[in-house]
Amino acid sequence: MITEAHLERASSALASLQAAVGKTIVGLPDVTRTTIIALLCRGNVLLEGVPGLGKTLLVKALAQAVGLQFSRIQFTPDLMPADIVGTDIITETNGHRGFEFSAGPLFANVILADEINRATPKTQSALLEAMEERTVTVGTTTHVMQEPYIVLATQNPIEMEGTYPLPEAQLDRFMFKALVRFPTESELTEIALRNTEGEGIQLPTPSISRDDILLSREVARQIPIADEMRSYISRLILATHPHSKHAPSIVREYVEYGASPRAAIALILAAKANALLEGEAHVRPTDIQRIFHSTLIHRLILNFRGEAEGVSISSLLDEIWKKTPLSS
Repeated sequence: MITEAHLERASSALASLQAAVGKTIVGLPDVTRTTIIALLCRGNVLLEGVPGLGKTLLVKALAQAVGLQFSRIQFTPDLMPADIVGTDIITETNGHRGFEFSAGPLFANVILADEINRATPKTQSALLEAMEERTVTVGTTTHVMQEPYIVLATQNPIEMEGTYPLPEAQLDRFMFKALVRFPTESELTEIALRNTEGEGIQLPTPSISRDDILLSREVARQIPIADEMRSYISRLILATHPHSKHAPSIVREYVEYGASPRAAIALILAAKANALLEGEAHVRPTDIQRIFHSTLIHRLILNFRGEAEGVSISSLLDEIWKKTPLSS
């Protein structure tokens, strides 16, 4: 059971974390917040944006601010599963030979899977167990990842030649898809200033500990949510399915498949974490709204008509939010 002291400690730690990352990253407050919420919920994030917008720097800053081990994996077409997971190697001790597991770069706390869609599906699938189960199986041995553990993958939405689109099963493993926008004029000026004056961009020093994150996770899970809010989230998810009675007409017209039950779980957990970041003691509709788009934008699949007419999934989600009543 959470106490007021636990709530205050978690809120203070998370405020320090946001401030520390904010000193390094210019702009991107929503992406930063989404990443922190995923860390609190044992989730993973798909970061989509053109190169040079600070995605890698954001991930490094997050790991550094918590004092976690960071690992960057550059995905390429020739990357093999053993290159990221690790493999058994032959070792010799006192004249006796045997196999010893040599861990790959997947064994860290904060994993940056850079340009994940450039690797083959076989290599992409090697991430699935680590993302969902927090374990990696090599041969008959299962290795447990050290918590906290989070995978943040990036992909470029423009340069698609020579890429392998992520399958729906893997997309669903990502708790959020965060769209990294281009900076405003003032943000761009500040970015240029920080990179061309003095010592340049500096990563933050650790401002909170691993234990603070683990405590914050426990506190976030115990944030209460009313039954009415749970039912509301269920109706929002059902509204993404074209054959549901809750679906707006635009969903019936343009959507082939809606979000899975995993999306409902993600919405509840993320709403709780957002409430904690706001210093609230319970989940409110605004908490759900804050993470609604990033939780569902990668989980809807358009039908042929939707693809042909270039329908925006974001606009579909806006309509779902607008047409779904809070009370049944």
